[in-house]
Amino acid sequence: METFFLSHGSPRLLIKEMQVRRFLESWKSKVFPEAPKAILLISAHWETEVPVVNYIDGPNDTIHDFTGFPKHLYELQYPAPGAPELAKRVKELLRNGGFDSAEEDRTRGLDHGAWVPLMLMYPEANIPVCQLSVQTSKDGTHHYNMGKALAPLKEEGVLIIGSGSATHNLMKQGPDDAPAPSWAVDFDNWLTESLLNGRHEDVNHYDEKGPSAKIAHPEPEHFYPLHVALGAAGENAKAELIHHSWGSSSISYSSYKFKAA
Repeated sequence: METFFLSHGSPRLLIKEMQVRRFLESWKSKVFPEAPKAILLISAHWETEVPVVNYIDGPNDTIHDFTGFPKHLYELQYPAPGAPELAKRVKELLRNGGFDSAEEDRTRGLDHGAWVPLMLMYPEANIPVCQLSVQTSKDGTHHYNMGKALAPLKEEGVLIIGSGSATHNLMKQGPDDAPAPSWAVDFDNWLTESLLNGRHEDVNHYDEKGPSAKIAHPEPEHFYPLHVALGAAGENAKAELIHHSWGSSSISYSSYKFKAA
């Protein structure tokens, strides 16, 4: 099974007409028509010191971890079932893969990095979902190796999705109709070229190799989900750009599919 990295955008995705919204709404019809047994989603919005997976027996709570949006967005619910057996398997694979400190959280639900795109992709909320955290004190290689440890899940009917953003500097946003600044375009183009040409090590060391990397990602949490999805696909995985658009001038919604060679 393929793995994916999705640039998830803000909750306004649910109320504003955008190209990326249409892409996510077409997920089952055009991108991934098969029904997964469960979804493992690595979200930029869950940061921990060690890898943590949420273990929920019953429906996931919906976390409204954002401010300044219309009231009705805070009333939305995405009660997808938890995936406790998958959570146990994730913890087992991570520990077997050298991540001895991997833990589980039995209270945390789904943050907006998970439920906002999933609400468009799987609006029925009937597929079990669990989340895996990122570690901002670690590097891209750490997260790539997390993905490698989780690779067996692909053959067990689990859809692995990294949810973040190809570029993410909230201090440099602009109007949606403003042209993307050169630093964002340069980094976005470099990322796509690197992935399509199999330069995984360059992507793992994006902060050194990528043009304007520190502007495109002043903090790494929105990029690390890509490394997990890429690592889970395999060392010789082939990448495909499955969506590209811009929002808020500088936010790239580039999204990718990774498939084992």
